[in-house]
Amino acid sequence: MAVYTHLGAEDLARLTGEYDVGALVSAKGIAEGVSNSNWLVETSGTGDGTRRFILTMYERRIELADLPYFLGLLDHLAGRACPVPRTIHDRAGAAYRMERGKAVALIEYLPGVSPTRPSPAQAGAVGEALARMHLAGRDFPLSRANTMGFADNLAILEQCGRDALAAIHPELPALLEPARAAAALDLSGLPRGNIHADLFPDNVLMLGEEVTGMIDFYFACTDCLALDLATTHAAWCFEPETGAYDPARGEALLSAYRAVRPLEEGERRLFGRIAQGAALRFVASRAEDWHGTPAGALVTRKDPMEFARRWRFYAEHGESLLA
Repeated sequence: MAVYTHLGAEDLARLTGEYDVGALVSAKGIAEGVSNSNWLVETSGTGDGTRRFILTMYERRIELADLPYFLGLLDHLAGRACPVPRTIHDRAGAAYRMERGKAVALIEYLPGVSPTRPSPAQAGAVGEALARMHLAGRDFPLSRANTMGFADNLAILEQCGRDALAAIHPELPALLEPARAAAALDLSGLPRGNIHADLFPDNVLMLGEEVTGMIDFYFACTDCLALDLATTHAAWCFEPETGAYDPARGEALLSAYRAVRPLEEGERRLFGRIAQGAALRFVASRAEDWHGTPAGALVTRKDPMEFARRWRFYAEHGESLLA
């Protein structure tokens, strides 16, 4: 989440007026993230007090043709009791509108806070919620290709080039070869479904040890379920300051997931290599963002070396995680 496009009070009031949610009371830009402009919107409600929503303008990496998938998946999962925000449709029944040539959507606000240092119990709750989401999404009728797959990650790193990667950190160019190995990995025989693909702690809302919201589905796609599990594992199970792996968190997340959806033999066998590719995805996207974030945007660039170190952990220890 971030703010790239600045909308005035009149624009925000006009936009929210297209929905049956009451009059605009307040709106505040949300600075976190790198892809979209977001506002926390409060309205007068419709007779039952004030209500909160997230207003999102789609800026980067979001194709208009993908919005029916993204927003439809939210409604599908919310309808199956997953802790996912539903889309608020406008008075004409549309899930999104156009403003200044960009799509905007109003999304349900869910309570909770994102943990900065998750406990093993919280990691386990996320593993369980992820597995239930995978099962609930099996009959969603739409599909979307993964545009951040292993071959795409390789292409991003190659497009950045060795010199640009070395300018970020001298160790980054050496990851081109592991990225080529990940791109060649055959995952065609593994179970597939609709995945979140970006379930970091800041995309999960919690009250204590309860998951109250899984948000920001704008990398969601149809791909290997084990990839989603590996991505979530890489996002949740390392110390943010030191990069050290937390085995209690890792075991809790994997065990809770497997208690809901047991993994097949092929998923277990390839999990370490899948996790390496998942870590390299964030090396690639962060390297790209490092050079591509516009000046003046309310965005904090993220260090790709954080996930380079996680890639190294999976390269050395990934095969033993599901032993």
